[in-house]
Amino acid sequence: MATAPEEAPDLTVAAEAANAQLPPELVAQTFGEYARAWVGRLRGGEAGVLPVVIGLAAIMVVFQVISPNHVFLSAGNLVNLFQQSAVFMVLAMGETFALLLGEIDLSVGFVGACGAVIGVQLVQPVTTNWPWWAAILGALAFCAAVGAIQGTIIARLGIPSFIVTLAGYLIFNGVMLILLLLGPFSGYPNLGAQSPNVQVLFNLMSGTIDPTVSWFAMAAIVVGLGGIMWFGDRRRRKSGLVAPPVSLTLIKIGMIAAAGIVVVAISDINRANFGVLAGVPWVVLIVLAVLAAWMNGAELFPTSRINIFALIWSRPTPGA
Repeated sequence: MATAPEEAPDLTVAAEAANAQLPPELVAQTFGEYARAWVGRLRGGEAGVLPVVIGLAAIMVVFQVISPNHVFLSAGNLVNLFQQSAVFMVLAMGETFALLLGEIDLSVGFVGACGAVIGVQLVQPVTTNWPWWAAILGALAFCAAVGAIQGTIIARLGIPSFIVTLAGYLIFNGVMLILLLLGPFSGYPNLGAQSPNVQVLFNLMSGTIDPTVSWFAMAAIVVGLGGIMWFGDRRRRKSGLVAPPVSLTLIKIGMIAAAGIVVVAISDINRANFGVLAGVPWVVLIVLAVLAAWMNGAELFPTSRINIFALIWSRPTPGA
């Protein structure tokens, strides 16, 4: 005796959304449904990034308590953390491409360091004296070439990425030391010269934006990111695709604005013992620009959905 097919659950119902294997922001129709679905998933053991947020909060509290004179949350230390963590943020974005493909790149730290050394070496006025923009392109070309070579070895020869990139880690550790010794004397390269090209690279890493300009830049970034999120979700709704509730989109935009205000307010505090040192570091804008391109490139440029990284790293289909 034939039985009637079971009806698919309505994923817009909060109770069903909590049990569905989908993020609640994709199936909930209101913020209330989203909140109930999120709590349901949390009770079911799917904590998401909540443990990371709690861990970071605990670390900040502990470090603030144990740091001398309780300076961990001071403006000077926080801005230093912004600058020092920028390189790790960019490397983490690149590493994500490999992880999404089920691979790993252990060499990314030293390959990136080699690219940085090459860029600084190329702008040295007593040697190559390249323009700063050409030096950056040369550094990026080196890193791209190394990634293409390692990816080709993994994809075409079938050697596990762990082995290939571990070898790359050891190789480029030595290459970096060799590159550091280039130049007319020990200690090359340096960013202390008065050459305009050298100063540009120095300011990109350690320079700051004028405090007043920082507020206008923050407002432009919030408006830009908010517009991308708002119109992107609106376009998805009009196309009949899943999209988060309007209220959730507004909350996300508000959180971005609040974070921007906090960062600019902290950075605009004078951090110098003598003179004035204030303003948002340039590296913050660079990281945000890379993040925006990384997250929204496929939406802004549909042809980029065919990812060059996927073409390099993907393995040939057996029997093809």
